[in-house]
Amino acid sequence: MTEVAYKLVDRAEWSAARAAGVYAGSAVDLADGYIHLSTADQLAETARRHYAGRSDLVVVEVLLGTLGAALKWEASRGGDLFPHLHAPLPVRAARSERDLSVDGEGVMRFDDGGVGWP
Repeated sequence: MTEVAYKLVDRAEWSAARAAGVYAGSAVDLADGYIHLSTADQLAETARRHYAGRSDLVVVEVLLGTLGAALKWEASRGGDLFPHLHAPLPVRAARSERDLSVDGEGVMRFDDGGVGWP
């Protein structure tokens, strides 16, 4: 598997999580009972499918080795294994974060001028 995964998060939600030290998850995460993460190879399609037209987002790079047994690799889209965190995400597990928006076509547009992924 991989050492890192990524979470697209509303900027305001991530700011609140940083203050609290933990991210409980988005409304979708809470409804599903786990925090959805994506590998680097899965992230662009996740952005396209679920975040098109959204702005004020942050992509958080998560160190998977810090998550313990709450991290499970489970089949999802097309049978791909996705990392799902069955617990709140500790902010200390974030290795980096980068501001972005996802345009109407589903392309990630980073606030620093970068387009696409990575």
